[in-house]
Amino acid sequence: MRFNALWSELARDLLPAFRSYRNHLSGLQIDTKADATLLTEADIAVERRIVEKIRKLDPDAVIVGEEDGRTAARQDVLRSPKLIWVVDPIDGTAEFVQPDRVEFCSVVCVLEDLHPVAAFILAPELGRHRQPVLITVDPVKRQVVVNGSIIATSSTPPVPPHASVTRSTGTPPRPFEEKLQGAGYQLKTRTTSQTLDMIRTAVDISPFTDGGFHRFTIFYRTKQKMWDGLAGLCIGETVGLWGVDANGRKRLPVTAEALSHPEPTFDVTIMGPPREVRWFLEMT
Repeated sequence: MRFNALWSELARDLLPAFRSYRNHLSGLQIDTKADATLLTEADIAVERRIVEKIRKLDPDAVIVGEEDGRTAARQDVLRSPKLIWVVDPIDGTAEFVQPDRVEFCSVVCVLEDLHPVAAFILAPELGRHRQPVLITVDPVKRQVVVNGSIIATSSTPPVPPHASVTRSTGTPPRPFEEKLQGAGYQLKTRTTSQTLDMIRTAVDISPFTDGGFHRFTIFYRTKQKMWDGLAGLCIGETVGLWGVDANGRKRLPVTAEALSHPEPTFDVTIMGPPREVRWFLEMT
């Protein structure tokens, strides 16, 4: 199945919706979910739009959506369909509801036999002068495309090194944070879009933005929902990064059992160049 036409159609459909919601944030209905994350009417509406587009292409699609309201095991996933679509309508909702913030995006990751084969990330205001940044990933061709341009990948870590080690507000620093800082790392601890942080670990998107978005050498997250991580793992694997758990086991492919949970979750996700990931695992 080819995805480029779908990605283009999704971007054309979602951008006006995002503009409309962002222009009326003061009247946006905002709720808090059980895990203390935010849910807005925009999350639900954007997911509905994405699902409609997917079903036009694949009427029998098995879709794992963040806002689909599932509370029981996903039996459709357990039947091991050929393709599974994993959707996060707004990754970084807490950023989305702040008019001065831009680190949010819509995310779709397609799994074939439980392994990512395509990803779509649309950050509506991340680009220069708050223009959109559209990132698509084709692991088969080993290509990452940003705003229509195939971008070169580099295995050279940024200097000085940066690490995305976000944690909830009020959570005390973890012991490894001091060790990272002692090794010269600059740390990002404020939570924004996990997908965008994983992208910034895999590739340099700064030429498409107004600056201020450093590349990361290491990405670390506990209790990561799969819809927050699969597209990032897809792009990481595409450019040769490691994506592992706390014991160094590869995160991909996922298992049907794990993905079938109402809120499928990775206990720990670590991503970065192999040498740096090995060092981080030894350090922690």
